[in-house]
This record gives sequence, C-alpha cells and structure tokens, in this order.
Amino acid sequence: MTHLSEQDIYLFNEGCHFRLADKLGAHIETKDGKAGVTFSVWAPNARHVSVVGDFNGWNGEAHHLQPQGQSGIWAGFVPGVKKGQCYKYFIQSHHNGYKVQKADPMAICTEVAPKTGSVVWDLDYKWNDAAWMKERRNRQSHSSPISIYEVHLGSWMRVPAEGNRSLNYRELAVKLADHVSNMGFTHVELMPILEHPFFGSWGYQVTGYFAPTSRFGTPQDFMHFVDALHQRGIGVLLDWVPSHFPTDEHGLGFFDGTHLYEHADDKEGFHPDWKSFIFNYGRNEVQSFLISSALFWMEKYHLDGLRVDGVASMLYRDYSRKAGEWVPNEHGGRENLEAIAFLRRMNEEIYKSFPDSQTIAEESTAWPMVSKPTFIGGLGFGFKWDMGWMHDILDYMARDPIHRTYHQSQLTFRLLYAFTENFVLSLSHDEVVHGKGSLLGKMPGDAWQKFANLRALYGMMFGMSGKKLLFMGSEFGQGPEWNHDGSVSWEQSNDPQHQGILTLVRDLNAAYRREPALHLLDCDVSGFEWVDCSDAAGSIVSFLRHGAAEKVLVVCNFTPVPRSGYRLGVPVGGRWTEIINTDAPAYGGGGVGNFGGLDADDIPSHGRPHSLNLNIPPLGAVFFKAEEPA
Repeated sequence: MTHLSEQDIYLFNEGCHFRLADKLGAHIETKDGKAGVTFSVWAPNARHVSVVGDFNGWNGEAHHLQPQGQSGIWAGFVPGVKKGQCYKYFIQSHHNGYKVQKADPMAICTEVAPKTGSVVWDLDYKWNDAAWMKERRNRQSHSSPISIYEVHLGSWMRVPAEGNRSLNYRELAVKLADHVSNMGFTHVELMPILEHPFFGSWGYQVTGYFAPTSRFGTPQDFMHFVDALHQRGIGVLLDWVPSHFPTDEHGLGFFDGTHLYEHADDKEGFHPDWKSFIFNYGRNEVQSFLISSALFWMEKYHLDGLRVDGVASMLYRDYSRKAGEWVPNEHGGRENLEAIAFLRRMNEEIYKSFPDSQTIAEESTAWPMVSKPTFIGGLGFGFKWDMGWMHDILDYMARDPIHRTYHQSQLTFRLLYAFTENFVLSLSHDEVVHGKGSLLGKMPGDAWQKFANLRALYGMMFGMSGKKLLFMGSEFGQGPEWNHDGSVSWEQSNDPQHQGILTLVRDLNAAYRREPALHLLDCDVSGFEWVDCSDAAGSIVSFLRHGAAEKVLVVCNFTPVPRSGYRLGVPVGGRWTEIINTDAPAYGGGGVGNFGGLDADDIPSHGRPHSLNLNIPPLGAVFFKAEEPA
C-alpha cells in the first residue's frame, strides 16, 4: 500500500512536500495478496469521504475512506479496482450538510471532456530521450539560441475528413515535430494541456493539475509526444496556470464544503476578469499542491520548462480591482506577499531539482527583478516575456509609415530597460484573437506593403536582443485571426507571398542559431550597441549585435522608400556580408540590396573608424556580418 508516513503528513501540512503525486491520488498496488487501488485525498473539513466509481455503481456507502491522524487526509484501499476505471470522491461536509462528488485533485488521468470523472492509471513508460536530457542545459541557457513556437494543440491542425477533429498526441509527435524542425525553432511552448473542462478556455481554466488532457490521448501518448520531440532536438515548454482555477462543481473550489484551496473572501479569492477562484498561496498545503504539480510535469513528463501564466495577477492584491474591492497586505500595501513568497519558493524548488530547466514569467508590469535570483531579492524566474516591447512594436507597426517619424521612441524605448531582465520577445496568441486580427492584418498599406511590413517586423524581432516566440500561423503570415475551433490556415502557406514569410522565418531562425552575435549575449548589455537610433525622419534604426568576437549589423527601414547611399559607421573594416535581407525576392520582396555584401570604407562615421555605404530596402531589414580577415 502507498505508505503515507508521519513525515509525509508533517511535510504536507508544513507546505514542504513537493512530491504529493507519489502519495496522494489513486495508486495501483497489491495489499494482502489482493490487487486494487489505494485512494488518498485531502479534505480536512469533511465528515465522511468515500470513493465512488464504475466499480461500485457510484455508491457513496460502498467504500469509505479513513482519516489519517489529524492531517486532513482520507485514505483507503479498494480491492479489485483496475486501471482505466472511473472514480470520484463523495464528500459529506461538517458544514451545512454539504454533499458533493469531486474529481481527484491528484488524478493523473481523466475522462474525456465533457465528462469529468478521474481515471485510475499509471505512468509506466520507457523513455528514449537520454541524449536530449544530457545536453539540454546547453540548449536553453541564457546564452543559447531560444526560438519558441507557441502552439494550441487542439487547433494547430484538424482533420476535415473526420469531423474536423484535432490531431492526437501521437499524430502531433510526427507532424508538429516535422514542421518545427523544418522551420528551425528550438522549442515548442504548449498552451495549457492540463485537464480543463471548457475547450474555449484554451486550457487556462484548469481542473486537473496532474493530468494531461484526455482530448488528445493518454498520459503515455503525451509522454511519447514529448519523447519524440526531444529525439528531434526540440525542447518542450508547458504553459502552467497557478494564478486561478475554475468554479466548476467537480473541481477544487469549495472542495470539502469550505474554501480549501481558495480564499473565503471574494476580495482575495475570486478573480473579477476570469470569473474564477484564486489560490490561497499562504496556506501550506496549497503550496505543497502547486509546487508538487510544477515538479510533477518536469519529472514525469521530462518537460524542459514552465511558462507561468498570469504572474502579474498574482503579485498585486488590487489587480483588476477598484478601490474597496481588495484587501491590503499586513503592511497596508497592494503587494501579495504570500504569492511573492510562493513564486520564489516554486522557482527555487524547480531549479534545485532541475537546474537545466527554465521558468518563464508572463508578467506585464514593471515589477523589479522578476528574472533575477531569489538570493538578491528577485522572483527567481529564468526569463520574462517582454510585454512592453510587444505593445510598443505592434502599435508602431500598425501606424501608416508617414506617421512613424513621430513615434521613433516606440522602437528605441525598450533599450532603456532591455537588460534589467532576461527577456523573451513574444508575439503570442493573445495578440491574434478577440478581434485584434492576425499579425498580417495589423499591418497598414496595400497587400505588398502588409507583407513587407510583417517581414520588417520579424527582421527587427530576430535582430534585437532577447529570445524569440511566435504563435502558430504567424510563421507564414496567416490572414485570419486565430480561432480555437478551427485550424491554422495551412492552405495559405502555399501562396507565394505567404510562402515568402515562411521562408524568411526559417532563414531568420537559421541565422539566429548560427550566428553567435545574434544570441550569445541576448541577456547581456555588452551584446547590443546602437549605431543610430535617432533617424526619426527616415524611420530607420541601426544597431550592432556582438558575440564573443563576432559582429552583426542590423538596419531596419520602416518607410516604403528605399534609401541608397546610406552611410553607417562600423567598428571594423573589411568585408561585411549581407546574411539576411527581408526584401529578397525569395521572401516576396523587390530585391533592393547590396549584392551580397560590401567592403567597409576607411571613412569615420557615427563615432566609428569605418563605415558602410548601404542600399536599404523599403519596409525592410538587412543583416550584415563582419567577416574575419583571411
């Protein structure tokens, strides 16, 4: 029988047990020669707890669980229960005669939605990704090229001939891996695949913190998916949601007739934006539960990192609340001290157990040191999404080029803070939904200018310091905005203009990975240097990226006017090879360029001893690499 020791109980109640999945939930085992399942659940305010399922006709009187000391945990062994059978906990509370059937918070498998039962399962699997796991530290460090393809598995690719169904985990293991590998992305980031009852929540309303959604297959099918991508050299990041959870009756809310996982006061425990519950981060057992979930995905599913959703909503008690709608902290402030402590501890535990992994914060405010170590007062994340850059650049790109001259600061402001955090430049799902239109749709001008603007945007993004993230469909400039009930518009990717975007993104990924100057010092101020950020009249910016000794010059022109004889200072003489030109015919451009490169003149400019006399394409970005002397 799964042994729940006094030490386990003590650590759980103290908020220090981070392997709860090994102790709570449903575990297949043999007791006294009889095969069956041990069930364990935390419900401290329950009067009675029993396990019900298809093995006992959902009879709440058939299999009562027993309290385990004063821990609040109820447990018991039920012989004859087998893998694949469904169950829930029938809870009768001490409070108000409350009775309810709850899914297992620790379930590792669930029924396929809209059914809500938990399923007895195991996690047996033979992994074949040892080579990846051995070297992944070098594949996702701050100095590594990290280019992330964000995916909503349910709408990446559908099968029209079969009722427009989504691909399953094993089908995705082939098709998605082929696409990501061909495009040169280093990682995929999965929008939440933790079990969720409402497909339209995109996975952000989680009821199963230890179960991959059964919509696309079994836990072993998901393991196969991760394994397959690892064998192709592709990292897998998971969007993880500790910021809130839904109010569905079978879920965590009001679990044992009391507010067990959430705050009792709506001013602390109910999220006004998402109409969902907020975890009580100050409760020890909740900390054990959430940190166990985070470590579970890293350990059992070999995931390479977590993108933590909604961090800003966790940090501030007044997030999306008006005066009088929130409760100050013990010092009278707006900071959520318990959530801050939880996030720091979570990151410490993840990096202690998996030092070669990464955590990434979705944090949209100016909270200091989100991606700095906890021992200097940071939150301890590895990276943070640069939401400010995303807003600035998309607002700038949406403007008619004639007006961009007045908004040059939207291109340059980022560099005032760019190295205060370890940033990921993200153009995510949030920017192409809810009427915002696709990235292509945001671009001004006629059809040619729209595509040229998008190519210039991608050039700026891949040239700028920071890791990269693109949402599915954006890699070929999908026209319609994302619809989770449909599929990526793959038919468009065969159109020449869209194919040009696809080819450009593939080449940008290749250059980003190939050239140390474009990634080695992504998170270091010494890796970036403006050449000229003041040409507002021309809406042109130019900057140098530095590696150990390598140098790449990036020049972006955000007007539809080609610029010839445009002189820019460079630090070294010799040959500068044009390695990317977003106006190249292969990308759908007009072919304005520099015939593959040019030699630097011994003419000082911009405070540098040498200079280049450039042709800069309209609505284009060009990259030049300084060649080492023979």
